[in-house]
Amino acid sequence: MADSRLAGTQIADSVIDLFGGTPLVRMKRMMEVEQLPAVLAMKMETTNPGGSSKDRPALEMILAAEASGELQPGGTIVEPTSGNTGVGLAIVAAQRGYDCVFVMTDKVAPEKISLLQAYGAEVVVCPVAVAPDDPRSYYSVAERLTEERNAFRPNQYANPNNPLSHYKTTGPEIWEQTAGRITHFVAGAGTCGSITGTARYLKEQNPNIKIIAADPEGSVFSGGSGRPYLVEGVGEDFFPAAWQPELYDETIAISDADSFHMARRVSETEGILIGGSGGMAVAAAIQVAKQAGPDDIVVVFNPDSGRGYLSRVFDDEWMATYGFTKECELCVGAVLEARNPSLESLLYVNPEETVRVAIERMRANGVSQLPVCKNTPPFAAAEVSGSVDELELMEAIAGDSGVMDVPVDDVMGPHLPTIGIGQKLERALDMLHTAPALLVLSDGRPLSVLTRTDILSYFDARADY
Repeated sequence: MADSRLAGTQIADSVIDLFGGTPLVRMKRMMEVEQLPAVLAMKMETTNPGGSSKDRPALEMILAAEASGELQPGGTIVEPTSGNTGVGLAIVAAQRGYDCVFVMTDKVAPEKISLLQAYGAEVVVCPVAVAPDDPRSYYSVAERLTEERNAFRPNQYANPNNPLSHYKTTGPEIWEQTAGRITHFVAGAGTCGSITGTARYLKEQNPNIKIIAADPEGSVFSGGSGRPYLVEGVGEDFFPAAWQPELYDETIAISDADSFHMARRVSETEGILIGGSGGMAVAAAIQVAKQAGPDDIVVVFNPDSGRGYLSRVFDDEWMATYGFTKECELCVGAVLEARNPSLESLLYVNPEETVRVAIERMRANGVSQLPVCKNTPPFAAAEVSGSVDELELMEAIAGDSGVMDVPVDDVMGPHLPTIGIGQKLERALDMLHTAPALLVLSDGRPLSVLTRTDILSYFDARADY
């Protein structure tokens, strides 16, 4: 109940009352740099109390659950989330007296876990590189915890109140803020709540408005198989209930590299700190705006702040380790370029292949280590499940000759240490003091294995000139 003492003041009754009403800002400097004919404007969802667009569906889903009786006073909320939905739910739960348990993948930045814990929530972390129906997946774990704790699961992927929240608030806000002159709306697709709800409202006002879904490379929305990628909070390996492609005029796939570099560019150019998913959306929006006309207004939906990605997208060391940046001329990539071209492509073994196959592959190519990779190239970093080493396999076979015919998955060792293709060769030398080989990453993907012999051969070749 509202406090009558606040009548006539501008004091909000609770933080929940501050959800929505986010500003729309022209990206003036990016328009100049990219020479865009159209207006490019960003919907700043970072100004929500939880710092993201997920505050809107969090409130709508809980209010609906209370009304239906699914969520009882003092109850527990369980939800799989990449972080932002969890924050929104945690804020509403704190205001309304609920406990929260959030299930996240190990792809999520550590500061997101800390943030949820700061709101008093319990966080359970699950591996990202497993199928949705795997008992270890964050979907499966969330289902189990919901049953065990007799909890309410909002299920943002299937809950109609997720897109409804954006239909009721985000769409009308954009329409009003652009005076009905918006021509294009660009947003990432994850649960598809924001893009579908907003698109539905905008299309009702003007069916000629173009709706563009930005999507990570590898996600099913843009034709991928759902294999892992590094951008957080967008894309999927399945089609959620809110996915309505009939509302979208185009889907644009954006790489991890382009997403991360754009996030850093926007932050440095516009003074707007955005995350990888925001960088992905802006990269797609720039493509759209370059093809638009001078009277067009392209609105790009920025879901959250870069503050949740300081240890990743905005960390130079993390970017270099994953092969997104280049530190100097004398780098790991120089060794790979000078190496025998026949060894340039990644040599690997699948986990279901036998030890015998792994040994034959090592012998045929003159190598002593192989990464163990799921699926087929090109691999994502998360699809590297371990490694096999010549010496370790010899020791295992000496103890039991039957090991030759068991799957590699049964005997593999840990991952090879990773290094970015653009990192200093000096860094590789330091790492090779304790490791027999390194897995080289380029733009977040495994490219090759680097050994001590490779570096010796490189230096030997340089000495001949």
